[in-house]
Amino acid sequence: MLDPNLLRNDLDAVTMRLSERGYSLDRARYLELDARRRSVLQEAETLKAERNRVSDEVGRLKRAKENADALIAQQRQVGDQMKALEVAEREVELAFKDFLADIPNPPHASVPSGRDEHGNLEIKRWGQIPVIAAPRDHVELGTALGILDLDRAAKLSGARFAVLKGQGAKLERALITFMLDRQTAAGYTEVIPPYLVNAESMYCTGQLPKFEQDLFKTPHGEGALYLIPTAEVPVTNLYRDEILSAEALPMRHCAFTPCFRSEAGSYGRDTKGIIRQHQFHKVELVTFAAADQAEAELERLTSDAEAILEALELPYRRVLLCTGDMGFSSQKTYDLEVWLPSQNTYREISSCSWFGDFQARRANIRTKGKEGKPVFAHTLNGSGLAVGRTWVAVLENYQQADGSIRVPEVLRRFMGTEVIR
Repeated sequence: MLDPNLLRNDLDAVTMRLSERGYSLDRARYLELDARRRSVLQEAETLKAERNRVSDEVGRLKRAKENADALIAQQRQVGDQMKALEVAEREVELAFKDFLADIPNPPHASVPSGRDEHGNLEIKRWGQIPVIAAPRDHVELGTALGILDLDRAAKLSGARFAVLKGQGAKLERALITFMLDRQTAAGYTEVIPPYLVNAESMYCTGQLPKFEQDLFKTPHGEGALYLIPTAEVPVTNLYRDEILSAEALPMRHCAFTPCFRSEAGSYGRDTKGIIRQHQFHKVELVTFAAADQAEAELERLTSDAEAILEALELPYRRVLLCTGDMGFSSQKTYDLEVWLPSQNTYREISSCSWFGDFQARRANIRTKGKEGKPVFAHTLNGSGLAVGRTWVAVLENYQQADGSIRVPEVLRRFMGTEVIR
């Protein structure tokens, strides 16, 4: 959530920064709500002062054994006014919170301006693109090998689901184990969180209320629970309403989870194969940091995700997203894109983001600042990596002329073989 002080202290600058994201701030609505809040708060302070004055005067009259009935009646009247004002205060605060909840995170100063992906900035490329005559895609390769079954998955659940079998299932499991082993060795604490979370958890990381259509929701008791779209949600919310020890920061966690996304609005994109699924696996990296640590943590977290691609010897590039292509809660994002021979291009396999205190402000995650006062922490996360897309990249980059797949060297001890036939 945006810091309200930013709007109050420099409305023009915030409006301009948000416009670079394609977001038009309703300044009139903000000024109206801010004026109402100030008016209610000022009236509340006036009434509190009047209540205290009357109370003191009633006390004085009683001590002097004088009649205080008129003042007592006035005291009741002030009390009734304060109750009504409390209702008005709750209403205006809720309206202001709803207004703030719709505003995206302003971009960091280092983020390039741009309207869409065409404004993104390539930072680097790594690896040698394999020379493959007439490369086949992962669907053709996996189906021919009997390790990928989309037809039976559709029979079970519909479109955008997959069944992995035999060595295909084993490859998925090998990738998960390899990624977790690497990230825990790099200093991340492994977490196995719940896969169903409440609405407050979704709100705190920015999925609600704006992106409810992208979520799967199930009734639970008198309310509902949401299937997580990423481990970012439960892991970030582990420390909701807590004050983190400054000495413990940065705190780094990794988590393997299934992820569930309705992919609302994405129909017609990546419908073939398992690049865009309703259910997929991911190893997520989540970091909590102090403000002066966070930018360096973004570089570290991104490098830790890149290390997986480099160990697998998969060609990739790092891209700095422009203002118009970032996620709602992010103030700066790097995308890692892996090479897919069948598409003759790089495709996203990880998104590493720095949220500033945007999520922490929603979740009330704080730490002690330099003066010992609580301040909001900074949160970061990134895929380390999306397992299904890594599976696709391995099949396509390691395919051989006979349709078999060489197993990356770092996975062979998990697979027990050098080739998938």
